[in-house]
Order: sequence, then C-alpha cells, then structure tokens
Amino acid sequence: MIGKQEIIVFAAEKFTQFGSKRFTMEELAELLGISKKTIYKYFFSKEDLVSESVKFLLDKIRAEIDAALDKETDPILKIVAIYQIGFEHFKCFRPAFIFGLNKYYPKASSVFETFRQDIVFNIVYKLLEEAKQNKIIRQDVNLTLVCEFYFLRIDNFIYKPNNFFEVYSNKELLNHLIVYNLKGLLSTNSIHNYFE
Repeated sequence: MIGKQEIIVFAAEKFTQFGSKRFTMEELAELLGISKKTIYKYFFSKEDLVSESVKFLLDKIRAEIDAALDKETDPILKIVAIYQIGFEHFKCFRPAFIFGLNKYYPKASSVFETFRQDIVFNIVYKLLEEAKQNKIIRQDVNLTLVCEFYFLRIDNFIYKPNNFFEVYSNKELLNHLIVYNLKGLLSTNSIHNYFE
C-alpha cells in the first residue's frame, strides 16, 4: 500500500515537472494506481499536498547545502556551493511550478519564501559578513542591500523572460549570476585563489 511519504515524493516530482496547478489530483491518483480518496486520507486538500511536496524538496536541498557547508571553510566558496546546489535542483523546476505557488497555493508559497529568506539572510548574509570581517570583501559593501537586491531576487529573473536553465548551462549561470558578482565585492588587496 502506498503511504503518505511515497505520495509526497511522487507528487513533488510531477508538480515540478508539470506545474502544481496543471498536474491534477486525478492524474496523480491514476499514475500511482490509487484512488483520490486514498490521497485525501493523508492530505486535507491539494494545497496541503503541494505544501508538503515543496517542504520535502526544500528539506532535501537544505540537507545538501548543510553537507556542503560542513566540507568547506572559505565563506566565499560556501556561497558558491550553495548556489551550485540550488541551480542543480532548480533547473528541474518548470517556471509554472514556481509561479503556480505564488498564484494558487499561498501556503506552499509561504514555505518556499521562508526557505529563500532563511538561505539568504541566515546563511549567505552571515557568510558575506564573515568575508567582510576577514577583509576578503570591501568594507563599504552594504550586505543587506546585496542580499535583498540581488541574492533574494535571483529566481525572479532566472525564469524570465525565458527559462535561463533551458538556454544556458549551470556553469554559465553560476559564473555570471554568482561568481562574477562575488568577485565584484572583493577588496582590492584581497587575493582569492578561486577568482584567479
């Protein structure tokens, strides 16, 4: 018998592939070989399932990020690693999935927004702060502005006007969106091997 976790894992894959609004509960039940009633035994509504699916995906990404952060000591390289992991996952997300959360599933959108805020302000900001204290990046850089204006908004333009994941490689996106921008923050007397 298919349980709650199996439904979440399968639904997460299908929602990211087709969009959370477009992929119906009927299609989910049919592909799983169960009834809709079985799905609703575990989930109060489709929004409940979408939220649980988003949480599952983001928990998986966060675990990978935490593991990568444990392996690296340099704050700049940690930031690069965070976005490298993120890009690997988000390239599999259809723009309709992200936009559907905002438009149709406020609970799931809130889960996603909390994740973004956490990554940017509880991890990236603190890493930038560490780099600033170590004089790796310029002292005049406003870290809050960099995080709010730039790091928090990457997904807002990566899917517009085209899905950049379909046009450019992950390496190109990582370099142009993360690495080169971090390089612009380096202090003039800072020597960082990654950017040579």
